[in-house]
Amino acid sequence: MVFSYGFYNDIHTPTLLLDVQRAQRNIARMAKKAQQSGVRFRPHFKTHQSAAVGEWFREVGVEAITVSSVEMARYFAAHRWNDILIAFPVNVREIHKINELAQRIHLHLLVENETAVAHLAELLIAPVDVWIEVDAGYRRSGVPWDGDSVVALAQQIARSERMRLRGLLTHDGGTYAVRSQGEIAEASIRTAERLTAARWRLQNLGFDGLEISVGDTPACSVLDRFEGVDEIRPGNFVFYDWMQVEIGACTPDEVAVVVACPVVSIHPERNEIVLYGGAVHLSKESLLQRNGRLTFGAVVLIEKDGWSAPLPDVWVRSLSQEHGVVHAEDAAFATLVRRIQVGDLLGIVPIHSCLTADLLKVYRTLEGEYLTMAPIPGNTWMAERS
Repeated sequence: MVFSYGFYNDIHTPTLLLDVQRAQRNIARMAKKAQQSGVRFRPHFKTHQSAAVGEWFREVGVEAITVSSVEMARYFAAHRWNDILIAFPVNVREIHKINELAQRIHLHLLVENETAVAHLAELLIAPVDVWIEVDAGYRRSGVPWDGDSVVALAQQIARSERMRLRGLLTHDGGTYAVRSQGEIAEASIRTAERLTAARWRLQNLGFDGLEISVGDTPACSVLDRFEGVDEIRPGNFVFYDWMQVEIGACTPDEVAVVVACPVVSIHPERNEIVLYGGAVHLSKESLLQRNGRLTFGAVVLIEKDGWSAPLPDVWVRSLSQEHGVVHAEDAAFATLVRRIQVGDLLGIVPIHSCLTADLLKVYRTLEGEYLTMAPIPGNTWMAERS
């Protein structure tokens, strides 16, 4: 039997499909929101990690960006981005790369402890802007918003000739734990109020002109106005994903990426389909849905001009290294197997598009163009010599 692979004959392995029009609409919508609110739009590029995608942001007037690592900053600096915030606490072991960047771009660093600030004060050879990372309740990193560490850090930074204290920054990851737009808005307002309180405390000590920077896709997607902040740094919104759909930050037709996975086996006896597409392609991120099912991704049909709406009662039940197992309820399975066979493609809407993109490293647009991402090696020995 000779298989006819249907649409996308160039796809033979798990491939990240990108709907360019959806992504560009997402970018334009967020840029307009920021403009109407009078805040700086400094999008986080850790989601897409692509110079080509970055150009779509320039088209809506973006000049300042956020990244998650020094290596990512080097990549985008090489592609003419000159105002870059590294939104990860300073790793002092990378000081030589930090100094190299600080000498050629407007570099912003994130600090959250006095030891790192002391190292920077001693070792920096060029001026940088510094943001204090504040923990507004997420408890990942940052100093407590209502503690004394904020003041101690500000005073320490002020004594350095090469560090300029720019403001207070946080990532409100708590908005990912809720399941309604109202709860997202409440969490966002609470975070802004806490950072404002910390800023007032510093202002009373003579630290004037400090800014507040926040950045999480749920809040930036749900809110129409950004009150009490000076800068927003969302990243995931460029593509969205199934997690954002579930928490109410977007609709399924705003999700701009899916992973096209070859069907390798169909098991009618257990209502399951085995895909070539596992944890090394999609990550191990899972989500407990409103219906109580644990899923590793939603399932869509691959179509000539993109993909279908998510299939009801069909979900990714499990992932191992290369395998993905799709399960369906009886009626949904009967419908699905009339549409696909071994050798066809099924699409998976990832739980977390940032991790999925980082794993697959290349986008295939619906028009057949391949867009590469930052070639950031995982091996630090190689990175030192790149």
